[in-house]
Amino acid sequence: MTALFIILAAIVLLVLGYIFYGAWLAKQWGIDPKRKTPAFEKEDGVDYVAAKPAVLMGHHFSSIAGAGPINGPIMAAVFGWVPVFLWCVLGGIFFGGLQDFGSLFASIRHEGKSVGEIIKDSMGPKAKKLFIIFALLVLILVIASFVNVVAATFFTPAPADGSAAPVGFVLNPSSNQTTAMISLCFIILAVFYGILTNKCGVKTLPATIIGIAAIVGIVVLGLNVGFALDRTGWIIVIGLYIAVASLIPVWIMLQPRDYLSSFLLYAMILIAVVGIAVGSFTTSRTVEFKLPAFTGWKQSIGTLFPALFITVACGACSGFHSLIASGTTSKQLDAESHAKPIAYGSMLIESALGIISLIAIGVIVGSQKDQTFLTNKDGIWTFAGSPATAFGNGIAYMFGDSNTHVYKTISALLTLAVSVFALTSLDSATRLSRFMFSELFLKDGESSWKDAKGIRKVLANPLFGTALMVVIGCILGGLKLSAIWGLFGAANQLLAGIALLAVAAWLGQVGKNNKMFFFPMIFMLTATLTSLIMTIINKIKAMAMGAAGAMEWGNWFQLIFAAAMAALAIILVIEGVQTFAKQIKAKKAVKA
Repeated sequence: MTALFIILAAIVLLVLGYIFYGAWLAKQWGIDPKRKTPAFEKEDGVDYVAAKPAVLMGHHFSSIAGAGPINGPIMAAVFGWVPVFLWCVLGGIFFGGLQDFGSLFASIRHEGKSVGEIIKDSMGPKAKKLFIIFALLVLILVIASFVNVVAATFFTPAPADGSAAPVGFVLNPSSNQTTAMISLCFIILAVFYGILTNKCGVKTLPATIIGIAAIVGIVVLGLNVGFALDRTGWIIVIGLYIAVASLIPVWIMLQPRDYLSSFLLYAMILIAVVGIAVGSFTTSRTVEFKLPAFTGWKQSIGTLFPALFITVACGACSGFHSLIASGTTSKQLDAESHAKPIAYGSMLIESALGIISLIAIGVIVGSQKDQTFLTNKDGIWTFAGSPATAFGNGIAYMFGDSNTHVYKTISALLTLAVSVFALTSLDSATRLSRFMFSELFLKDGESSWKDAKGIRKVLANPLFGTALMVVIGCILGGLKLSAIWGLFGAANQLLAGIALLAVAAWLGQVGKNNKMFFFPMIFMLTATLTSLIMTIINKIKAMAMGAAGAMEWGNWFQLIFAAAMAALAIILVIEGVQTFAKQIKAKKAVKA
């Protein structure tokens, strides 16, 4: 019953937050349903394309979700369920939702441009350049992290008997091979759906029915015929896919893929909630939630502050969301009134998904079916293994034992959903990096790379920026996830703090209420800078003491990245403080 109580309490609190706090924010900022959005003002058929609210909700939700709200809460569960629950719920309502909604609103009032342009408007061109460099570093980590997650989900290890791992189509597939096959078919399906709705004139409802039926068909196919490659092969395939997907018009891949994949996510959440209810009343076998309420201040991933707030990431607050909101979503929004459900609403649904992930790992601990994911030795809790697998197994166990067909089917479907959303975040992140890389080298008055001169014309070219980011991201994606995720979490949350600062500075400049931003902004900046400084100190200590493996290039990468991001963030914070000081001084002068 503990699991059922946790999910019901979370849903009630999140719904109340949406109804009351979300509505208050919209009123404070002056959301105008009649105001024309950038999707209409700058329509170009490639990036600026108005989308129906349901379609855009699918894109936005799928893009921001990724693997974050599953990976983060499960790994943070080492602190117990109460800290994770509180941060997912309160963080989602007052931190993440605020940032997402604010970033989207600010972007649509800036012609659908990025947070960098918002910063330029209130803090100047120097701050814009620094922010873009910082955001590109974060996007490299996003690409690397999710390339790693997807490749691990698709990859089929070599058999224990020493024989070669299979390559190509496989009958009686493993869950990894099934997931890979369905994901590949899903990409093809998305293209057909895009053509069907945008070129053949098929309405959304009948096209959706066709799409959902096709999803069922490819799932059945994947359960019977899989596809296998080695890890390197999958990294190459993923890199090629995200490069192409980021360059083609949004109606071909981005909109239809994200819209269709959102149904997988909705189904995944529904299955999980039903499973929690079923498991809570099961008497024929043991289904218990036995994760401790609180395990202690210090655990395997560090101290509660700042580790909890870094690790949970997308389940409560994520800077990557601000890039999605101001990078792709703002260019497709058809009315300002849809900003609240799409941005604020999506964040709260993602928080609910984080709570479901927490319950999944709690059920695994309670079932005692698999003690390899979360272990306790002398009071120190450690998570090991794939969070996606732990999520799938935990929810599936609520429906049946691990040797049943229903268990295997649900586990495969949930693992598939995780990989689909990681892929969605990947192609969105690559498209964002293309936008921002070009912005970095364009001067005022230059609308595209074609207007640039000399070497800047090459650097601002979409092909150059896309290729560079994909290659770097895929190379780093070959590292262990543990070598990337902690740094990704800190960078991602630091980006959230800077995005909150950017929107607050702009709201202050245009005379709107920005006071709700200050505590979340200060808290996120403090937690993430603390984490990055701790990483820098620990890496330097390990290298100085000659610890085993300390001089590996992965550790050098973490050290250099952490130092660069901390330095850039501190400079941006100083610029922000100076901006706020000028605004306060100007207000006092007006009153005088």
